[in-house]
Amino acid sequence: MLLSGIGYLVSTGLLAQPVKRPRAYGIHLGVLPPGPLNAITDVPGVRVGQVTIQEGKAIRTGVTAIIPHAKNQFQQKSPAAIYIGNGFGKLMGYSQVEELGTLETPIVLTNTLSVPTVADALIDYTLRQPGNEQVRSVNALVGETNDGFLNDIRGRHVTKQHVLDALEQAQSGPVREGNVGAGTGTVCFGFKGGIGTSSRKLPASLGGYTVGVLVQTNFGGVLQIAGVPIGEKLGQYAYRDKLDGSCMMVVLTDAPLDARNLKRLAKRAFMGLAKTGGIASNGSGDYVVAVSTAYQLPHETRSSFDENKVLRNDDVSSLFMAAIEATEEAIVNSLFAADTMTGDQGHTVEKLPVDKVLNWLKQAGQIR
Repeated sequence: MLLSGIGYLVSTGLLAQPVKRPRAYGIHLGVLPPGPLNAITDVPGVRVGQVTIQEGKAIRTGVTAIIPHAKNQFQQKSPAAIYIGNGFGKLMGYSQVEELGTLETPIVLTNTLSVPTVADALIDYTLRQPGNEQVRSVNALVGETNDGFLNDIRGRHVTKQHVLDALEQAQSGPVREGNVGAGTGTVCFGFKGGIGTSSRKLPASLGGYTVGVLVQTNFGGVLQIAGVPIGEKLGQYAYRDKLDGSCMMVVLTDAPLDARNLKRLAKRAFMGLAKTGGIASNGSGDYVVAVSTAYQLPHETRSSFDENKVLRNDDVSSLFMAAIEATEEAIVNSLFAADTMTGDQGHTVEKLPVDKVLNWLKQAGQIR
C-alpha cells in the first residue's frame, strides 16, 4: 500500500500474492511437501516485513526484515551460522556469528550501499527495546545485493525510517514475492529477480520439523527449472550475456540444531542455488544465514552451562534435503513473481517469459 506523503511502499506479510506461483501451475520441485504457506513464515513465530521504495524514474530499492521469534532477540539469542558460497559481498555482522554461533538482531536485507544505514537502524531498534537499557554492543546482521542497474544506488535512498517501518510492521502469514522489499531492483539470470520464499515440512517420522527459506535473487548462470535448461532455450545465460550478481539466502527452522549443524544446513541451501543454474561467479556475493528457532540462548544467566537438547548428526539429513528443495523453489518463485521493470537511466529488465517456460516444462513432463 502506498503511504500518503511518505512516497514509498510498505509491503506486509498479509498482502495477497499478485501472480500464480509455480506450484499453482503444477510445477513441483523436490519430493518433500511444503508448509501451508510455502513460505519462511511456516516456521512458527517467524515474521517478515518489507518496505518497497519506488520513486520517480530511478529509485528502485527497498528493505526486507526477517524476525526469528517474538521475544527480545538481543536478550534471547538464536543459534545461528553463516556459510559463504562466494564472498564478493558486504554482509555485516558475519564474524561474531561465526565466532559465537548466535544471532542477536533480526536479519535485514537491502542494497549494497545501504548496509551502513540499515545497520544503524538495527542498532537503534535494538537499543530501544525494553530490557536493553544497559546494552553497549550490538552485532547487527545485514545482507545485501547490488541493485545498481535498475536503482540509483549511489543516491543511497534507503533511510533508517524505512528499516524501522519494515521491522515494526513485520508479520506472520503470506510473504509478498518478486519486485518488493530488498528485491525491488534485482536481476536474476538476466530476468527480473526479487524476493522469493518457500518451505518444507518433514513427516512426523522424521521429526515433523519445518524448514523455511527466503531469498533475494540477483545473480547469474544458466537457468534451470526442474532440470529443464530454460536459460539455454531462451538464449540468455552467463558468458553469452554478462550475467553476474549475488544471492542472499536466509534459512530458518524449528528443528533444534546447534551452530555447527546450522552451518551444515546452510551449505545445503547453496546446493539449492546450484540446482537452479547459479554459478557463484567472481563478482557474486552468495551468503546463507541459517537460524534455529527451537530454543534461545539467554544473554545473561546465572548458570555456567547451556543445557539445550539438539539433534544428533544422524538425524539431520532430512533437514538438509528440505533446505535444498526450499531454496531451489524460493529462487524459482522469485522469478515467477517478478514483473518487468524500467529504472535508472532507462534500463529495462524483462520478466521471465512464463508461458514459454510452462510449455517447455510440459514437454519435459515436469508439470503435473
